[in-house]
Amino acid sequence: MAEVTEPRRKKMKEKEYQRELRRLHGELVALQEWVKSSGAKVCVVFEGRDTAGKGGTIKAIIERVSPRTFRVVALTAPTERERSQMFIQRYLPHLPAAGEVVIFDRSWYNRAGVERVMGFCTEEQTRTFLQQLPAVEKAIVDSGVILVKYWLEVSPEEQTRRLKNRINDPRKTWKLSDLDLKSYSRWYDYSRARDDMFHATDTSWAPWYVAVTDDKKRGRLNIITHLLNTVPYKPQHLPEVTLPKRQKPDGYKDPKLPLHYIPTPY
Repeated sequence: MAEVTEPRRKKMKEKEYQRELRRLHGELVALQEWVKSSGAKVCVVFEGRDTAGKGGTIKAIIERVSPRTFRVVALTAPTERERSQMFIQRYLPHLPAAGEVVIFDRSWYNRAGVERVMGFCTEEQTRTFLQQLPAVEKAIVDSGVILVKYWLEVSPEEQTRRLKNRINDPRKTWKLSDLDLKSYSRWYDYSRARDDMFHATDTSWAPWYVAVTDDKKRGRLNIITHLLNTVPYKPQHLPEVTLPKRQKPDGYKDPKLPLHYIPTPY
């Protein structure tokens, strides 16, 4: 896979972005209602370069939908017990049941990416994983799960800019781990790992979809649009809603309770 050569375009303006995002949020709500009524099972996997915008894209997707239907899975480092299990075992319980959309913020593909590059697993373990995974994903899809896999790609220059921004912004320092700093110097090791992963796991039943996200706003809108076009949802008929009349106080008066109101500095 060639490195990112995204055409030069002006950054999308906030007003245009919010207008399009509002429209897409309405469609995501329609998708949600279809998933609930049809009992569909949707699993969306987000992988990609550090700083490529996985978290922001996921946030944009779930901003206006119900957390009871859209569930985000972002697993921490495995425990000692989990390290002794079959690698994919700890991910399987998080797959969607009927009427759910599960979004993986990084997934079982950790083994093909960060674990391989940073030496947390052996080359043999990686090869075995890549050989076995297509059959596992085929079983997932055959069980009725709609599996959509996204790889978010960013240019090295934009990655550098974003990492520097995290260093200098106290709101974002939590996003900058020691592992991120170590990973930064391994750009081409990650490229090779990504290419091997695509070669082994880009299948007809679970293809990879690549999104270039040097412009975060355009990237988010493109991914949401693609997701909506990929899941075969049908907008549900919504009944007209009229607010009922509110009851009369019938003698109710606010009690004089010693309530503790918060300060109002704003």
